[in-house]
Amino acid sequence: MKKLINAPETVLSESLDGFAAAHADIVTLGAERKFVRRKTLKPGKVGLVSGGGAGHEPLHAGFVGLGMLDAACPGQIFTSPTPDQIAAAMNAVDTGAGCLLIVKNYEGDVMNFEMAAEMAEGKVLSVVVDDDVAVERSTYSTGRRGVAGTLVVEKLVGAAAEESRTIDELQALAKAVNSRTRSMGVALSSCTVPAAGTPTFTLADDEMELGVGIHGEPGRRRVKLETADAIAAELVGSIIRDLEPRRSHGCLLVVNGFGGTPSIELYLMVNAATRMLREHGIEVARFLTGNYVTSLEMAGCSITVTELDDEFIRLWDAPVHTGALHWGRV
Repeated sequence: MKKLINAPETVLSESLDGFAAAHADIVTLGAERKFVRRKTLKPGKVGLVSGGGAGHEPLHAGFVGLGMLDAACPGQIFTSPTPDQIAAAMNAVDTGAGCLLIVKNYEGDVMNFEMAAEMAEGKVLSVVVDDDVAVERSTYSTGRRGVAGTLVVEKLVGAAAEESRTIDELQALAKAVNSRTRSMGVALSSCTVPAAGTPTFTLADDEMELGVGIHGEPGRRRVKLETADAIAAELVGSIIRDLEPRRSHGCLLVVNGFGGTPSIELYLMVNAATRMLREHGIEVARFLTGNYVTSLEMAGCSITVTELDDEFIRLWDAPVHTGALHWGRV
């Protein structure tokens, strides 16, 4: 195992210290590094809190800031944050309007966020993101997994929260975004958790895992490596069959790298996916390309499609200023 670390047990704490230093104008660390918090809170605004195991950076800490999350709770690598972490984050960002929890559909995350909600001092609502079309059950989840669609939910709901919408309105919006978002991924290699020191799974040089999860969970099937066009056709086709979008509306296309895929390959997949969507009568109105919801150094990518309308486009285009996403005048 070759990694830029000092010791497996200090990877998360040292990374969080570096992240907070690099983005000190945007975020601050909570006590005992339990959470990353937006540096300047907006009074009367609903607090948006998310989190999950480390190893998926920039999700979630990289999405803390104006126009997205107010706090993110990082667990150890591929391990859910604890209820006390989440409760501390909620108490830190609740300015009187309550907190909305955005939770990926993994059993540990769902359980710990539910426990934290019971510990909170103010009003708490939640939404569970389950955008992965690959499998209904996996090693980590009951029902569909929450993957890169989580980013889309956090961005659109984050923009709406800046407009001082109520917690009930934001929960309804989050559920609507989730219902109109689907994802599916493919892995070309495994990843290595520092504490384990060995790859999570093994793929032959001519194999790929179709429908892989962001922790390296198995997907639909292990198959021989195919061309980018063939992979895009499989992923987009599965998404469209499940989403059944209205052909008259455009979509958001997110091509997300898992940490070990270079930009030249991700943009090649953008080209392929865009052509596949057009073959289904769907135009891409907005794009996002890069490593945003990763699995350490795994090679591969996921494709996420969100069916857009005028409101979703406006919320996507709204200003955002976080460690990982920033556009518009702030």
